[in-house]
This record gives sequence, C-alpha cells and structure tokens, in this order.
Amino acid sequence: MGKFRIIETPIKGLLLIETKVFRDDRGFFMESYNQKELKEIGFDLNFVQDNHSFSRKGVIRGLHFQLKYPQGKLVRVISGKVFDVAVDLRVNSPTFGEWFGVELMEGDGLQFYIPPGFAHGFISLEENTHFFYKCTEYYNSEDDFGIIWNDPKLNISWPLDKVENIIVSEKDKKLPSFEEVKDILIRENYGKGYE
Repeated sequence: MGKFRIIETPIKGLLLIETKVFRDDRGFFMESYNQKELKEIGFDLNFVQDNHSFSRKGVIRGLHFQLKYPQGKLVRVISGKVFDVAVDLRVNSPTFGEWFGVELMEGDGLQFYIPPGFAHGFISLEENTHFFYKCTEYYNSEDDFGIIWNDPKLNISWPLDKVENIIVSEKDKKLPSFEEVKDILIRENYGKGYE
C-alpha cells in the first residue's frame, strides 16, 4: 500500500480512506492529506474549509446537511472516538434514505469521505474527542438543514450502550423527521449530479 488506500462502503460514493501510520516507541506519524497522492488513486477534490469540533462523551451532533450548497466532508478523529454516520439523501439514488456508520478513533489511520447529497452526524464515545473535517463547500447558515438524530424511519443503530448520557443541542433536538424533509428533497431534486 502507498500512503493512502480507498475502501468502498455499501453506499455508493461513501468512502473510507485508509492512511499509512508509522508507529514507534515515541508514538506515531501519519500524512493525513496529500492532494497529489490522493489524486493518483482517484480522490481528486477541492476542499475550501477546515472545521474542528470538540465534544464531551455522549455528545450527538447532527444529522446536518446543506440544501442549496451541499458539502462533501473528509472527516477524521484527532483524539478520542466517535461513531460517525452518513444518510443518503440523493433522491435518485437506489440507497435513498439508507445510512452507513463507522467508528473512528485517534491514530487508527481511517478517514471517512461523505460526498455532497448526504446528511452527517456523529456521537462522541470518549471524553475530550476532537473531530476534524475538510469541506468542499463553505458553511452557509441560511442553508443549514437537518434531520432528527433518532428518527424512527432511518432507524440508525447508534451505540448508546457505550455512553452513560446523551447530550444534544437545543437546535438539534428540534430538527424535523426524515418524512418531513423528504418532500423538500424531492422538490429540490436533491443530490442530482452526485449519484
């Protein structure tokens, strides 16, 4: 393997990127992003914004997406551990409304690419979790949409047994259901061009 390897998931477009980690008795080193080398293996994107969040154990963030200016996100955990989730909102996709989740942790060498056309969220499974992601589109507060994290239709298998308490922001507690958002997605033909 070179420095990077792409691993496909069951949902087209969602990718895991395995990064080579060099370990010794001092710790580890890894090159988390190299545009030239990633382009050589077919991962050629233009990132315009980096985000970094800090979460206590049990924090759930999401499920978030932008409607008019969809973001692709390349996510990784700098410290701690999360269960990261992406939901396919591309109305013409055969996996529309399906989700995929993956555990990411400090030093595991895994990154998760969530393309435009997906909702995204995660739960922090450890204290002091630092979560970092690169975005293909700028954040737009007027285009900020979401779906409630525990929507019964999506039926996401959050690992709630790994946390004592869940912590959700007031904003995220008020997010609509998938059924409520579905009509907007269909009307906007959301995800067209990202299949």
